[in-house]
Amino acid sequence: MKWQQAVTDYKHYLKIERGLSENSIANYELDIKKLIQWLDENEIIISPVSISEETVQQFIYNIAKAVNPRSQSRIISGLRGFFNYLIFEEYRKTNPLELIESPKIGRKLPDTLSTSEIDALIEAIDLSKPQGERNRAILETLYGCGLRVSEATNLKISDLFFEEGFIKVTGKGDKQRFVPIGDTTIKYIELYRMEVRNHQEIAPMAKDTLFLNRRGKALTRAMIFTIVKQLAVKAGIHKTISPHTFRHSFATHLLENGADLRAIQQMLGHESITTTEVYTHIDKTHLTEIINRYHPRKE
Repeated sequence: MKWQQAVTDYKHYLKIERGLSENSIANYELDIKKLIQWLDENEIIISPVSISEETVQQFIYNIAKAVNPRSQSRIISGLRGFFNYLIFEEYRKTNPLELIESPKIGRKLPDTLSTSEIDALIEAIDLSKPQGERNRAILETLYGCGLRVSEATNLKISDLFFEEGFIKVTGKGDKQRFVPIGDTTIKYIELYRMEVRNHQEIAPMAKDTLFLNRRGKALTRAMIFTIVKQLAVKAGIHKTISPHTFRHSFATHLLENGADLRAIQQMLGHESITTTEVYTHIDKTHLTEIINRYHPRKE
């Protein structure tokens, strides 16, 4: 098996079997191409089926001189996934990265927005246009419920249980969870449904999809990214933000206001509490204030 064929097959697997985005697939491909380029530059002729652990170690040692630990870790992870795929397809029996450890890196803290910045973003929405009501409802849902962008685009009308105060969210791995929804978010979703969505011609496949584009089809993740980026420029916010920033802000603001970490974990749909614990590092000043206010030995 040649490298190009292996990469093509792997990309097909990532798209069809794992359902990854084009951007994610391109990043995985780039990691493999770095290895292929290094092999070419060093005139090492070897196939992906027969490449040894020693050769891969030499490559990793080489890139360690040129990239930071976080990039190095990502490349190792990407290559490990590629060779696991070759094992899965029975082209190989072992993974040459099995014993190669990723470098220790500090946990990257997510960017967040203040409540005033979120208000500024929402105020920047042009409500004179039909999509304005939709965009406001999307942002309020992302922030009010802490959803991933893919969870928002996949949200169904049949997932809305407003009388009970919950929405049903389908997260990673098609795992479902119920997330509380506040009155403000409900209000803006209902405004969008009554004033905009009910007057659209809706594509048959999108009859139950909540957030629609102008053609009556489901919104894409890329479109919501574009909406957020444009609003940030309009609101004069210079942080690098994305739809995911609203999810980070949701968790951070709940924690700052005294919410239990386990409850936040359930609402975010994190399998491990360790993933949620990243938010305890965001505002150490706030945590210090909690100790000073509530601990019996505070004086």
